[in-house]
Amino acid sequence: MDGASAAAEDGSGVRGDRERRATVLLADDHGAIREGLRIILESNGFEVVGEAADGEVAVRNAAALRPDVVLMDLRMPRTDGVLATARIVADGSSDVLVLTSFDEDELVAGALEAGAVGFLLKTADAATLVDAVGRVARGEGVLDPRVTRRALGLIGRGSGESAPAPPVRGLTAREAEVLDAMRDGFSNAQIAERMAITVPTVKSHVSSVLSKLGARSRSHAVAIARGDG
Repeated sequence: MDGASAAAEDGSGVRGDRERRATVLLADDHGAIREGLRIILESNGFEVVGEAADGEVAVRNAAALRPDVVLMDLRMPRTDGVLATARIVADGSSDVLVLTSFDEDELVAGALEAGAVGFLLKTADAATLVDAVGRVARGEGVLDPRVTRRALGLIGRGSGESAPAPPVRGLTAREAEVLDAMRDGFSNAQIAERMAITVPTVKSHVSSVLSKLGARSRSHAVAIARGDG
């Protein structure tokens, strides 16, 4: 990561209030990178509750620690960041903010389908990192402006025309409403606002929808609902 530690402002929801600090799990196979991320985040009011050097450990630690954010590298041994993201999202363990690079189109596409709520370039400075992690911890989505067009293009390749979703058996009315919102591309925070419920409640509904449909990710659940899964 480039840049020195950046001070978190009151508006970040991380420092300057009396609520608990947002918790973060670091998943990267390079120890030096994890150490740098830890220094930046902890000096800006976050609590780094754990680390993982590969995707398999990241999944286990996310399930055990339930951090607000998993900061996820995509290229890791054993289980890569895409598969780890899919499993973490399916378990409802945490929101995932991916660390990515310009030359990882296939991995970015896979992470999008896996349910990652944010993408940050590894060249981002400390202030950008702090802002992104804080926003994801508050239930928002984050996309580095330098990869926005590329990510949107990846989404567009497989999205096709929108059509009304057929009813899905086994879902409650609330879960069906959440599924409709997922189909519309809403983030957890947007679904919460739309349905007038809390973000943790949304996460619980999303996890239930994925479980009932046997879906690997949010996009897979949408495909199943359309009859394409």
